[in-house]
Amino acid sequence: QVQLVESGGGLVQAGGSLRLSCAASGSIYKINAMGWYRQAPGSKRELVAMVTSFGSTTYVASVKGRFTISMDNVKNTVYLQMNSLKPEDTAVYYCKRDQMGFGYWGQGTQVTVSS
Repeated sequence: QVQLVESGGGLVQAGGSLRLSCAASGSIYKINAMGWYRQAPGSKRELVAMVTSFGSTTYVASVKGRFTISMDNVKNTVYLQMNSLKPEDTAVYYCKRDQMGFGYWGQGTQVTVSS
């Protein structure tokens, strides 16, 4: 089993920044990819950013230029630096780890951006 623990969420004013962290523990193997997803009330969960084992990154169009995903393989931790936050970024943010053909989810961390 793999456990993912997210941290770094909170309340911030529009234009502010937050840095989310997701630390993995347990049965850690080489990843295929790690990603951050978000789900706002009444909406489907959507992919925000992803980084593969090769280091390539993908972002949803609405966060390009504002968010940066990075990974520390030594600490088994993935980060999401979020700058220039907007009220529409308000959601529960989840990290996901894909390894050995399985996907593992964290419990989520709330991000609230006030206008």
